[in-house]
Amino acid sequence: MATNLKAVIVDDEELARAFLRELLQVYPDIEIAAECANGFEAVKSIAETSPDLLFLDVQMPKLDGFEVLELIGQAANPPVVIFVTAYDQYAMQAFDAHAVDYLLKPFSADRFARALERAKSRLGERRLPMEVAVARPAAERPQRIVVKDGTKVHIIPLDKLDYVEAQDDYIALHSAGRSHLKQQSISSLEAALDPARFVRIHRSAIVNLECVARIEPFGKESRIAILRDGTRLPVSRSGYTRLLAAMGDSPK
Repeated sequence: MATNLKAVIVDDEELARAFLRELLQVYPDIEIAAECANGFEAVKSIAETSPDLLFLDVQMPKLDGFEVLELIGQAANPPVVIFVTAYDQYAMQAFDAHAVDYLLKPFSADRFARALERAKSRLGERRLPMEVAVARPAAERPQRIVVKDGTKVHIIPLDKLDYVEAQDDYIALHSAGRSHLKQQSISSLEAALDPARFVRIHRSAIVNLECVARIEPFGKESRIAILRDGTRLPVSRSGYTRLLAAMGDSPK
């Protein structure tokens, strides 16, 4: 007897969810564990049902498909992902995020069957958990950061991100007087941010240029950055050079 597989369908359009539901009716070994209309519902349902398969839209309210993957990426057995979308420009990004297939709407039942075959083959391999830290190419830099805190999801617009500090395997994201911990390296976040707006001023700190009030000497060869809210951050020699370059100045 075939082992039943659990699937979660995520799409903000009811017709799209109904079409997938209809296609899956001919596969008795696949059980639809949940249907979700947005990214928040998806993260919650995936945590509760631990699905084998995830049919995921890209553009949705609240959280997009890639943000959903980022939030579930640390799971011990993340689902195999098939993107289902009307937009072809995200295909490379989807495969960077280790999606098994990319279904471009509208698609046929035969095309769906091929995607499902690939997904089942991937499930048989039981690959390692997804690495999604480099899913977004530099040309498509994020405009916000999502942080999962227990059952809560915080969205931090980059315009509101003041500075970032490295804390072992985590980073502390400081925004509007609050701090949020996220399991990510500071180097991977630095690679995703716009260097014209955010500068790595120290091995343990990234700062939003708009938040810097002034730079002051600290000791013989050290400097500190004073932010508008009074926060004091260390500035390394190389960080000082990067900071001046970003501010359109040159080292004195």
